Order: sequence, then C-alpha cells, then structure tokens
Amino acid sequence: MDYKEEFIQIYTDNVRRDGAKELLEWLQKTDFFTAPASTKFHGACEQGLVMHSLSVYHTLMEKHFDPEKDSVESFAICALLHDLCKAQFYKVSTRNVKNEETGQWEKKPYYMVEDVFPYGHGEKSVFLIERFMRLKTSEAMAIRWHMGGFDEAARGGSFAISLAYEKYPLAVKLHLADLESTYLREKHTSAMR
Repeated sequence: MDYKEEFIQIYTDNVRRDGAKELLEWLQKTDFFTAPASTKFHGACEQGLVMHSLSVYHTLMEKHFDPEKDSVESFAICALLHDLCKAQFYKVSTRNVKNEETGQWEKKPYYMVEDVFPYGHGEKSVFLIERFMRLKTSEAMAIRWHMGGFDEAARGGSFAISLAYEKYPLAVKLHLADLESTYLREKHTSAMR
C-alpha cells in the first residue's frame, strides 16, 4: 500500500464526523499527497508531507494512545491533518550548484516556500480543517500548538503554549509524536541535502 492509500484508509476508517468526506475530497484536489514536508530537512522529497503525517499518526498511536482516555478519531484527525497548512505551500525551483568533481555549475532542483495564505502554521491548519468539519477544542489546541517551541508565537515569548499543554494532554502528545517522527524516525528522508 502506498502512502496516499494508507492515509485514506486510516482517515476513512476513523474520521466519521460531518464534513470529513468533503475535507478528504478537497485534500485530493491539492498537492497534499505529493508535497514535501519541508524545504530541506525531514521529508524534503515527493510525498514527504503524507509520509510525515502517517509517521506522526503511527508514533502517536504507539507511544501515547490510552484506550480508556483517548479517542482514535481525535488522534487520527490531529496526526493526519496537523500539517495541512503545508498543502499548496512549497514550489519546486532550481538553483546553481557547483559540481565538485567537474568544477561546472549545474542547475539543481530545490523546494522553496510560496505561502499564498500567510496565516501562521498551526492556526492555518486549524482554519483549513474547520472550513469543512468542526474540531473539538482539544484537537484545535493540539494542532495549533504542535510545533511547540518552534512556533513563532512561542519564540516571540507567548505563554499560551504552556497553558494549552497544561489543559490539553492531546496537545503535548501530538507535539511529542511530531518531534519523534521528525528527528528520529524520519532522519535521512530528505532528497535535498
């Protein structure tokens, strides 16, 4: 099964709320299933974004799911859609790179950011999801704050992230799964380095 098929299978098996079908239909009209997850770090390759989303889902389920406290649907929504903001976000371009063996300059492809809707990272994902289906407060908080200390608001000194993590365990769990996926499980998944 390829990444897109696996994503759709997990999504359709677990996300049942109103608007879920319409969100999936819209998602398939974007570059979500072919886009990279970053410009040069983890998943900087074709299908990197869907690969990363699945990695976060599997990490979240393996490490943090408590069947007595947690919802499979919430975990699927948060993990699979936390980086929805990266759909229609990257563009392939080229730059000149010197070939060390020949000494010649060659055009090499790379990913660049072309943010046509600069709304922030987590908040943009929440906004895009909620165009189709309502999120529970805990899901919205988890997706909004999944970047942890890498989020622009946190780096700017906002204490809202601490309050969100204190009140919503799902936010902490998603952040931890995202970190593990990015820095441990997806190491060496970049075609751009």
